[in-house]
Formats: sequence, structure tokens, C-alpha cells
Amino acid sequence: MKRPVFKPAVFRKRRARRPHPRLKGLSINHLLPNVLTVLALCSGLTAIRFAMHERWEQAVVCIVIAAIFDALDGRIARLLNGQSKFGAELDSLSDVISFGVAPAFMMYLWALNGAGSLGWIAAMAYAVCAALRLARFNSRLDVDLPPWAFNYFTGVPAPAGAGLAILPMVIGFEAGPDIAGHPAVVVPWTLAMGGLMVSTLPTFSFKGMRVPTQYVVPGLVGVGLLAASLVSQPWWTLAFLGLAYLASLPFSVAQFRKLQQAAQMMKETEETPVEEAVVSAPETPSSQETTKTAND
Repeated sequence: MKRPVFKPAVFRKRRARRPHPRLKGLSINHLLPNVLTVLALCSGLTAIRFAMHERWEQAVVCIVIAAIFDALDGRIARLLNGQSKFGAELDSLSDVISFGVAPAFMMYLWALNGAGSLGWIAAMAYAVCAALRLARFNSRLDVDLPPWAFNYFTGVPAPAGAGLAILPMVIGFEAGPDIAGHPAVVVPWTLAMGGLMVSTLPTFSFKGMRVPTQYVVPGLVGVGLLAASLVSQPWWTLAFLGLAYLASLPFSVAQFRKLQQAAQMMKETEETPVEEAVVSAPETPSSQETTKTAND
């Protein structure tokens, strides 16, 4: 009986199939927030262009559009899990231009130049305050805040500060620039808005705000009325929103202090039973013997 002849080729190792090549690069989810940030930057730069041609209304609209893009990019990044260090840095650079340089440039060309050097100082001070506010925000990104402080900003955020800075211009569209655009009004107003941005006042962030179920329908009706007001009376509506935000600052400070005091009282309540248990603990036999020996 012949033995079977085994050919070496039969036992050759099969070559592993090459996996399909994967596409390198960022996904759309990671890219979309950065696209919105770039659009906000372009809108801020366009506001500067309109201000150079004294087209003030279009410049204000560009600032509003930049604020909308700025509000969307962060939320979309969190929803799509597209947060990145690059996006955070790009967002801050965009905010410096759109909400720091652009409003200062607009206000200087509109009214601050009438105050001479003092007006230029006010414009520069506002832009510097915006940059400092954003630098402080970036330095605290990795700081763990207590749960009760999560819904608060430190100082007025840059988009809100920009809206408040150009508030005299918005009011001047309807009431006239004689009073709203007077250097005696605009110079201290611009300095005050810059000071609010670098202040330590706790302001509402509206990040974790939840609408109760019974207020959902009235809230949607209010959004519809707000949209109708923006279409029919855009400047008075924007002025009302700015003044309403200013009026909310004392309430945000009071609410923050109330939560801070409640957290402090809760902490003291938790520490008190532990201290009482340590004081009222009975002496151990070894400690009693040590005390007796010392007395002898």
C-alpha cells in the first residue's frame, strides 16, 4: 500500500486579507461645530465692514447672527459629542473678534470718535476686557465647579456684553442719535459694559435650564410672539431684550448667593454629627489605664 504523498503547497499559510482602508480625517460630527464657529467669525468681520461704510443696521444684524452661531456651536458640539481642544480655542478667538473688536470698532465709528482720545480709550478698554474675560473662561475650563454653580457664568459673557455695548446704537435707530449717541452717554456706557464682562458677578448661563411641562405651550407661544416682534419692530425688541438681561443681573446674584448659603449650611450640617460622635465617644480601656497611671 502506497503512502500518500503530501505536497508542501497544501500546507502553505494563507495570506491574511488586507482590511479595507479606512478614511482618515474628522467626521462631520466633529467638523460641524467648527463650521458654525467660523461662520460666527465671518459674521463679526462683516459687521466691521458694514461699520466702515456706515451701514449701522446691517452691522448690528451681523453681530446678532454671530451671537446665534456662537450659541449653537457649543450646544451642537455637546449633542454630537464633537468637543475638542481645537474647537474651544477657535471659539475663543472667534469671540474676541465678533464680540470684542467688532462692537468696539462699531461704537467708535458711530459715536465714540466724537469724544476724541477718551472715546478711543473706551473702545480699547472694552476690547481688552472682552479678551481678558475669554482668557479667564478658558483658564477655568478644567476647574470642577460645585453642582449649584454649574448654571452660572462669572461675569457677563462675551455675546451678551457685545449686545449690551451696542444697545445705545440700537435705541438710536428708533429714538434718534442725539441722546443715545452722545459721547457723554456712550463713553461711560462702553466702559461699564467692559467692566461687567471682567467682573465676578454670577450671571445666568441658561445651560441646564429646564422648562416645566405646564409652561411648554406658553413658552412656545412666547417664542412666536418674540419672532413676530422681531419682524415688525426689530430695534425696540432687541432693546427690550438687552434691558431685560440687565434687569436679570440682580436676580442672578441673589439666587447665586442663596444657593451658596444653602450649600454651606448643608456642609456644616453634615460635619456636625461627625464632630459630636468624636466628642461623645467612650474612652477605651487603654486610655483609661494611661490616665490612671498619669494620676498615680
